[in-house]
Amino acid sequence: ESAIAAGAGLVNDTWAGWDPELIEVAGHHRVGYVCSHTGGITPRTRPHRVHFDDVVADVIAETTQLAERAAALGCPEDLTFIDPTHDFGKNTFHGLELLRRIDEVVATGWPVLMALSNKDFVGETLDRGVGERVAGTLAATAWSAARGVAAFRVHEVAETADVIRMTAAIQGEVAPLATTRGLA
Repeated sequence: ESAIAAGAGLVNDTWAGWDPELIEVAGHHRVGYVCSHTGGITPRTRPHRVHFDDVVADVIAETTQLAERAAALGCPEDLTFIDPTHDFGKNTFHGLELLRRIDEVVATGWPVLMALSNKDFVGETLDRGVGERVAGTLAATAWSAARGVAAFRVHEVAETADVIRMTAAIQGEVAPLATTRGLA
């Protein structure tokens, strides 16, 4: 309530409804809401030997159920995001599978938000410490942007904006910002 009163227009529920009042407060104030997937893990705990029969199907089922509830409570549908929530209740193999099949999550019709910056799945994939994960993060961001992910929560803002803009230019969705080479 305090954050919304101070101007917040989006509630990022990173723990998948663990606190059931968050979604109700967001709906009551008609602000956006991020529906996360944690596989039921207790907040602030690390996953241990987690297993999903199909991690993508589980993510879709949990997040779309939360999104439908958020919309029914009053959250604007265009600001009700679903987030696969990399590293939360998942291992590196799950994170990579979610990226490979992100088009299935996008196909739900709900806008998708991803937080990929410096995640453990990037570090484990590349064997890099937290301060050395930018290249892997940006590669995962470009992959996701090209497949229709709508929003990203990031640490390296300028670099991420460049990656998203370049991806959109390659797809023909935006024009280059300053073209002179071979045109004059």
